[in-house]
Amino acid sequence: MSLALPDRWVWDFWLARDGADVHVFYLQAPKSLGDPDLRHRNATVGHAVSRDLRGWTVLPDALGPGEGADFDSLATWTGSVMRHDGVWHMFYTGISTAEDGAVQRIGLATSTDLITWTKQGVVLEADPRWYERLHDGFREEAWRDPWVWHEPTTGRFHMLLTARANHGPLDGRGVVGHAVSDDLRTWEALPPVSEPGEFLHLEVPQLLHLGGAWRVAFCLTAGDHSAARRGRPGFAAEGGTHILTGPGPLGPFHLDDGPFLLGDPDASLYAGRFVEHDGAWFLLAWENVDADGAFGGRISNPMPVVVRDDGSIEVLRPA
Repeated sequence: MSLALPDRWVWDFWLARDGADVHVFYLQAPKSLGDPDLRHRNATVGHAVSRDLRGWTVLPDALGPGEGADFDSLATWTGSVMRHDGVWHMFYTGISTAEDGAVQRIGLATSTDLITWTKQGVVLEADPRWYERLHDGFREEAWRDPWVWHEPTTGRFHMLLTARANHGPLDGRGVVGHAVSDDLRTWEALPPVSEPGEFLHLEVPQLLHLGGAWRVAFCLTAGDHSAARRGRPGFAAEGGTHILTGPGPLGPFHLDDGPFLLGDPDASLYAGRFVEHDGAWFLLAWENVDADGAFGGRISNPMPVVVRDDGSIEVLRPA
């Protein structure tokens, strides 16, 4: 069965493996709000565990908003988890009451058991040398959804983010941002690993090596395509999960041609995450629009991922 909670909507999520256990951390908000559009300003981070990606046991919540002047005093948003030197590190997005949620920053929480998390504060903000800030005319300062990974050849840590370049038409500034660290505490923003021009933003990036290529999965809605993209012959307005491909883990990454990997006009399954389990690859996503056209707010069952002979990939979406 999918991960559905009776009293809470569930959306963006990220995974961590600990032996045979697969932990999922997810954004959640109470259904008592009535309107699912209110969920973003009421988001906390929930937690569940599974051994088959289908049956989930809900655990205590991982993170909630901070207090007072904290960078995450309004809500805690999407992140990722990695283990280093016996300590689990969760990088996540925070928005504050001070800016009424308009500015996004990256924070860190740590844990020794994946259950109890201690916040370590903000670790990274958008750098105006390459990235759009709030005063540049857009509705928000996009700097969210950190995906952190370790580069073994240099020992450095890298972070990919949902970000916007500081130049170009407002509807096409979406890029995959990049930052680097030697200790997981001190981070330096670097230029993006993709070029602007195609999308308003590229949400929830995930780096993976699959089908003999380095890829970054991302998501967006059908309304997030730029005017330049819409004007090209053969354009299809669809949303969901798609991929960028590059020559190495640091890119540069370019958009794959053709239809979305997991897409439709409603972006009915959103923010897909790839996971390797029992020797096979799967994609999980959260249900944005259900069969009745309403907001779904639950995580799907795993969908098999097939690597074709030419290295391209396909998701076997349920009927």
